Amino acid sequence: MTSSDLKKYIESKDFEKIVQDIYCSSKKKVIDDQRQRYLHTLDEAVKLYGDGDYHIISSPGRVEIGGNHTDHQRGCVVAASINIDNLCFVKKSDDNIVSFADNVFGVNEIDISDLSIHDDEKGNTKSILRGTASRYKELGYGIGGFKAYQDMRVLVGSGLSSSACFEIMITEIYNYFYNGDKVEAVERAKISQWVENNFFGKPCGLMDQMAISVGSFVSIDFYDKNKPKIQKHSFSFGDYDYQLLVINTKADHADLTDEYAAIPSEMKEVAKYFGAEVLSQVEEEDFFKNIHKLRDVIKNDRSILRAYHYFNENNRVKEINQALKDNNIDKILAIMSDSGDSSYKYLQNVYAASDTKNQAVAIALAMSKKFVGDNGICRVQGGGFAGTIQVIIEKNVVNEFVDNMSEVFGRDAILPVEIRNSGTKFII
Repeated sequence: MTSSDLKKYIESKDFEKIVQDIYCSSKKKVIDDQRQRYLHTLDEAVKLYGDGDYHIISSPGRVEIGGNHTDHQRGCVVAASINIDNLCFVKKSDDNIVSFADNVFGVNEIDISDLSIHDDEKGNTKSILRGTASRYKELGYGIGGFKAYQDMRVLVGSGLSSSACFEIMITEIYNYFYNGDKVEAVERAKISQWVENNFFGKPCGLMDQMAISVGSFVSIDFYDKNKPKIQKHSFSFGDYDYQLLVINTKADHADLTDEYAAIPSEMKEVAKYFGAEVLSQVEEEDFFKNIHKLRDVIKNDRSILRAYHYFNENNRVKEINQALKDNNIDKILAIMSDSGDSSYKYLQNVYAASDTKNQAVAIALAMSKKFVGDNGICRVQGGGFAGTIQVIIEKNVVNEFVDNMSEVFGRDAILPVEIRNSGTKFII
């Protein structure tokens, strides 16, 4: 659509259905706010790239329900896409130039005639743009140029998986424009993980990309890396009179790649002792029988504690799946709380060992525990070390909780979150 046609669409009643679907609200204020956001983002795209045949794409952030740092061991997770998203207006171009701009990093432009790894691009936008094109071409898919402008709400370092949100958006753009929308969600997630591992330079698992690409509330078993088992659940905390809150500690984890990389590396160190690549290939009983030998050989107790976390966390995911089938909210919350406790004690991803003076996540957990009391639970969110925590709290005490926590982190740091039913998608 041209910009004038898109503006008419955004002003129409049909747009309200989009807001209800993606942002999980029919409130007038939410609709009006999103309408203004869409119009502003469109204006920015046209200002930068001129008019043309624009399309709208929304890519969500994600929250983790269970399975903290199990995906890179080909374990099990439960995660969900959420109603906080990055919004993009994009149009196809007739050359090999990919130009991508946003409200945070400005303009990034590459020529996809060159699909080699550029070391100076690692860790930034260009590596994902180039890496996605490279992987698509390597797999026999089509690629080409486009021009895009994005409004970022899944901010870098927020713990809501900004990198996967962006990666899946780019895979979907190549898919939609150059592959007839035939690249399935699971394949796009695997492409994005490959890009993050090889071009971006971060040894991530597949959970973030899968949750964002597939969307909704999903349970995923990664044991078969080529064919992950996916089960969608119809679930909302609101159905049980609870509210999911994400608290942004305002401590950026973008520069903590080495801390993240140590977790899969140390877990694989334990797996290697048993002649395996990852912990999902090791029998839990064998691990517990050989802890004394592991200590003598590996000489790294943290590796053993992180493996201990993995085995118990993997079992917790199975318990969550059963609790979901039983509609047992008390059990779900108890398991989520145990997961957070294990992440703190055994996985040790609540603060960085390289920077013990900065423990914003630990402070957020301590204060949340104090103010939540018996009315809910709190836990570290996602990768950890910095970023965000989750709070699931009874709706009738949300306002009191927000007032108390606002004194610590500011009201803007406390975000009510809903589970959205779709992953990354072209709206029009």
